[in-house]
Amino acid sequence: MYEAATLVIKAHPESIKEARDFVALTFGTWGLEDFLARIVVSELATNAVKHGSREDDLVVVRTYRRDDGCAVIEAWDRSDAVPALRPGDHASESGRGLLLLEQLVRRWGTRPLAEGGKVVFAELEAVPNEG
Repeated sequence: MYEAATLVIKAHPESIKEARDFVALTFGTWGLEDFLARIVVSELATNAVKHGSREDDLVVVRTYRRDDGCAVIEAWDRSDAVPALRPGDHASESGRGLLLLEQLVRRWGTRPLAEGGKVVFAELEAVPNEG
């Protein structure tokens, strides 16, 4: 496994860009394409901030590569509530993030944190950066 890279952000919507920039930099260091990773971390971090945290909580964004080369992105928050896929509502302006995530990644899921809260993770194919 590659060494994990970790970022701690404040639970504010403005912090989502910081998470995207962090993942782009990390994937770039690994020589991987970062377009999909930025979309995925945007969804994970947004959900952690919007649904898993109170104002001024901290959210952990972590990424690493497994020995099989798979890239993993995680968002840790303080809520024990597990995210659930909702049926698509074409009239709604939100609520499609997990449906999108499910189509874009190898696998996603959650696991509880021992101190309370949860980790939501997504596994991505590692695509070499051609640029």
